[in-house]
Amino acid sequence: MKKTTKHTDRNDNNKEKFSDKPYPIIIISVFFSAVFICLISYICWYSYNNKQDLVNNSHNTRQAILLAQNSRGSIYSSDGQVLAETTTDSEGNESRNYPFGDLFSHIVGYSTNGKAGIESLANYYLINTSIDLSKKVEAQESGTKFPGDSVYTSLDVNLQQIAYNQLSAYKGAVIVSEPKTGKILAMVSKPGFDPNNIEKEWDSLINSDGTELLNRATQGLYPPGSTFKIMTSLEYIRENPSSYNNYSFNCTGSFTSGTDTIKCYHGENHGTLDFFSSFAKSCNSSFANIGLSLDRSSFGDTLSDLMFNDELPLELNYSKSSATCNESMSTSDMMQLAIGQGTTSMTPMHLNMITCAIANGGTLMKPSVINDIESADGKVVESYSPTEYKKLMSSEEASILTEMMKGVVETGTASRLKGLSYTAAGKTGSAEFKESSSDSHAWFTGFAPAEDPQICVTIIIENAGSGGEYAVPLAKRLFDAYLEN
Repeated sequence: MKKTTKHTDRNDNNKEKFSDKPYPIIIISVFFSAVFICLISYICWYSYNNKQDLVNNSHNTRQAILLAQNSRGSIYSSDGQVLAETTTDSEGNESRNYPFGDLFSHIVGYSTNGKAGIESLANYYLINTSIDLSKKVEAQESGTKFPGDSVYTSLDVNLQQIAYNQLSAYKGAVIVSEPKTGKILAMVSKPGFDPNNIEKEWDSLINSDGTELLNRATQGLYPPGSTFKIMTSLEYIRENPSSYNNYSFNCTGSFTSGTDTIKCYHGENHGTLDFFSSFAKSCNSSFANIGLSLDRSSFGDTLSDLMFNDELPLELNYSKSSATCNESMSTSDMMQLAIGQGTTSMTPMHLNMITCAIANGGTLMKPSVINDIESADGKVVESYSPTEYKKLMSSEEASILTEMMKGVVETGTASRLKGLSYTAAGKTGSAEFKESSSDSHAWFTGFAPAEDPQICVTIIIENAGSGGEYAVPLAKRLFDAYLEN
């Protein structure tokens, strides 16, 4: 009896052990299956959401496959004029044609020897096709490639031509945008290049000083000069919200603190000034004085709010602007910062964004240059709506800065915009860029009409001199052309 009992107990134990074994295996199998499903799901999600980057990657052979079966799509202006197209000769050889030559060289870009501009930004769509299956069958039967999707931009040919012509032989950049939508209407950078000859002239372009290929509007870094007084003024308003109107300063043509001296442009004596007239007259002495009164940590935070030393909401290639303010800064550096000199550098596009935010009640709209993507048979593949990026300042702060910028036109350095059929607001700048030299870049940034801004213009003309004398007349031509239409 005892033996039988023991034998039975042993069998029962074995059964229990055996029955326990599958459960860990099942749990492990379920776990790794779930991990695998999650991994596949993530790969699918990532591939879909980053399809453009993946296709545009130079190591991805998918581009070559698509270009073998599709002709690169066209790029159009806002009114439907061709800015870039693929043409085919009698022997079936394709070439990329740019009807306007170097007029849109940097913003439209090129698609050979690498890619730049819109050609790079919209490459995914340009090499893909969204035509109906029936159209594909027709193309196959005729032995032709499928037509790629086309890009319709916000670019205005007339404004682009005016900016290009007025910039003339100077080096520099012009940006025209809509503050309420963020749409880029024109972008000119000089010197440029003819994208029709990019392959033929490539070696000479890259072996030169490289300035022809540089898009000065988004990649050029310059001392902002007196246009930076917009930033200094914003900080002063934030630190003195109820007393900024009480500011007073007597300008004698220079300002000295210890052993450091700041001089006004050409040593001009501005006399007694308040906060608004200091801005309108662009008095360096007064703003050096204001700069020394500012809380450096707070000013550093304001510069961060305005996207200095940070990424910009821009899909085109760009350089980061640089402006630093901290407790360790010397008196000299603080005075230089307040007037936009010293180590401070800024791109015209960044300045245009800040100006647009002021014009739009403090809110920056994300800059864009593509309105929509359409297939060759007229279907809208992708449509882009204006997108709010973030609030750079309060609406009250934007309103005060607008009034100050109107004063620059009415009583200050941008008087060439005074007395017109519309009211403009802006800020000029004459930025020195060589030590012990009178050489300066001419700046202007502003918008119109001041009471209901529709257009924003930012201009830099290298080594031209006064912003009021050289940049403002160009801005007037652009304001006139846009508002007349």
